Amino acid sequence: MSTPQAIPFVSAQDPEIAATIRGEEKRENEGLELIPSENYVSKAVLEANGSVFTNKYSEGYIGRRYYGGQQYTDEMEKICIERACQLFDCKYANVQPLSGAPMNIAVYFGLLEIGDTVLGMDLSHGGHLTHGHPVTHVAKVFNFVRYGMKDTTTGEIDYEALREVALREKPKMILAGYSAYTRELDYQKFVDIAKEVGAITMMDASHIGGLIAGKAAKNPFDYGFDIITTTTHKSLRGPRGGLILIREDEEIFKKINKAVFPGLQGGPHMHIQCAKAVCFGEALRPEFQTYAKQVIKNAQAMAEVFLDADIRLIGGGTDNHCLLADVYGSLGITGREAETVLDEIGITLNMNMIADDPRKPMDPSGIRFGTPPMTTRGFDESDAKFVAELMVKVLKDHKNEGLIKEAREEIRTLCLSKPVPDSFV
Repeated sequence: MSTPQAIPFVSAQDPEIAATIRGEEKRENEGLELIPSENYVSKAVLEANGSVFTNKYSEGYIGRRYYGGQQYTDEMEKICIERACQLFDCKYANVQPLSGAPMNIAVYFGLLEIGDTVLGMDLSHGGHLTHGHPVTHVAKVFNFVRYGMKDTTTGEIDYEALREVALREKPKMILAGYSAYTRELDYQKFVDIAKEVGAITMMDASHIGGLIAGKAAKNPFDYGFDIITTTTHKSLRGPRGGLILIREDEEIFKKINKAVFPGLQGGPHMHIQCAKAVCFGEALRPEFQTYAKQVIKNAQAMAEVFLDADIRLIGGGTDNHCLLADVYGSLGITGREAETVLDEIGITLNMNMIADDPRKPMDPSGIRFGTPPMTTRGFDESDAKFVAELMVKVLKDHKNEGLIKEAREEIRTLCLSKPVPDSFV
């Protein structure tokens, strides 16, 4: 088991809350996280996240704050920015967004006028709520037009249809990126279409930010993208927060800065920013590239098991960290049922809609799972295959209480043999 987090003051002052922290530690150590947007952070990131920077208000930017006493916040933010730019090979970075949704919203409000058109991926085809789903507030402000896959068997985006929509709608922005898509995008096609219609290009790399930083996935900036946004947790293995990266355009950078502060938020969370800096430092080390490449190897090993069991994977497999399985169409078990029974054996993942899903969002046809957390624990392809085989076995016989009990012990034994590391360096 990894070293328990030191919480002497919480334990003495608030035993009820201390019990929940210890319970979560036990759950994470004895079970396996497979939610693609989750990961384990190092003890160094945890320490920074809980540092005295939590006491400090720092509205504004380096050298231009609205409160005094900023010598160390300025120094820390400067380091954070420099590391982010080095990681993603760009000129500018805003490290202040509090999370993924406000990060994307800040870009929209910084660069668009009310009513402007944005092309974004359809949620049911793998996009994200913040890419203009009708239930979100940004969809009331901007005109989001959606695109999707040409073929759910291969996962290929319908680039011809995307171009036709762009020529017709004349979008101000073309948005790439996703939350449940398993193939690598053709960034050059996005850029070519954007140039044809005079649009800004933005990639929401929240899920694969760590894979890009670790040079296991292509960098959209290499193909001419203007902006990359990414959360700093997920595959990047840092604290919960957002990051906006600008390839080289200073005017875009200035507009986005104004949109973040004072447009959308007040004081940044400096303790989280401090943890981001530590995370970026970890990601700049050679070990991180090894981890990023192993994330994909493990995902592809799991995909092989599911395909061999005749369980349909949306996109036919994976090029990244994520898999999306149609368990209802393949096995007759709903996504909710699958999530519940796998949780019983100590595997945490999430039910998920699949493309053109005939079922409802709260009880869909699919499950979504990914490999960043298991890879952080040191799992290799053989471990990934073992986990996938156990998942398939349980999903096919999900009412067998004896099997579930046996599988739970197998997962617990495996996880205790590969504890969450205290440090990645």
